[in-house]
Amino acid sequence: MKIKGTLIPIGGNEDKGFEDDEIHRLDYIEEGILSHVVNEAGGVDAKIVIIPTASSIPVEVGENYITAFSTLGCSKIDVLNIKSKSDSEREDFISLIKEADCVMFSGGDQSKISKYIGSTTIHKILSDRYINDEKFVIAGTSAGAMAMANEMIAGGSSAKAFVKGAVIMKKGLNLAPKLIVDTHFIQRGRFGRISEAVAKFPNLLGIGLAEDTGMIIKNGNDCTVIGSGMAIVFDGSHLTHNNEKILKIGTPMTMTNLKVHVLANGDHFNLDTRQVKVLPIESPFV
Repeated sequence: MKIKGTLIPIGGNEDKGFEDDEIHRLDYIEEGILSHVVNEAGGVDAKIVIIPTASSIPVEVGENYITAFSTLGCSKIDVLNIKSKSDSEREDFISLIKEADCVMFSGGDQSKISKYIGSTTIHKILSDRYINDEKFVIAGTSAGAMAMANEMIAGGSSAKAFVKGAVIMKKGLNLAPKLIVDTHFIQRGRFGRISEAVAKFPNLLGIGLAEDTGMIIKNGNDCTVIGSGMAIVFDGSHLTHNNEKILKIGTPMTMTNLKVHVLANGDHFNLDTRQVKVLPIESPFV
């Protein structure tokens, strides 16, 4: 199945044009992640719908994104705070999703996204448009990125890394069925929990996204890293030892021959061939 739309998972804490943190060192207007989102959606005239469902402070989050996208020149911005399954069946909400050029999921608790949107009319429209509409963009940061997967990381302790049961898995929106996505990856030390997730599903690729870092995924396959940090790819397809299935909960795990790629701005990764193409050293950032 050929996918025509664009998916943009983001590792959280992306530059919104008013942060002072030194991690946000790319020019916001020219190189920032949200600038990429706008460009992929067709430019400043794009209709953007913000979904802060995952957040515990949806009003504040919605206002922050309105400010961020307005700074980039956008004016057609709506906030859709879906708080129940019934909200995902509302005709006025459905109309906004049908008309949007870009849908942006905020951070928070990814389980809320799957609980209130999964298997609803809005979920079906999102999936159908992502597959069939080459101008449609779905972006998500932190929880919004993690919910894109089918096998979704729903929680787990970084401190208990590499112990079976440290990661909690649930079903996500299945927009990126080839991936398991984790976010705030470098800042919160989540190497261990995505390793366990890949041990559970070695046919899938684990993607750990640092803050202010994302991937533009075209055709459901071709990935380009954007932002100021790193994207870590975990490929378990050639594991020579993986004892996850036979261990008791709380037992340290063994994995051998886990392939890991550390990618940065402008690097490319092909999900099907598992091939990396790095940005030439003399090339500017994307």
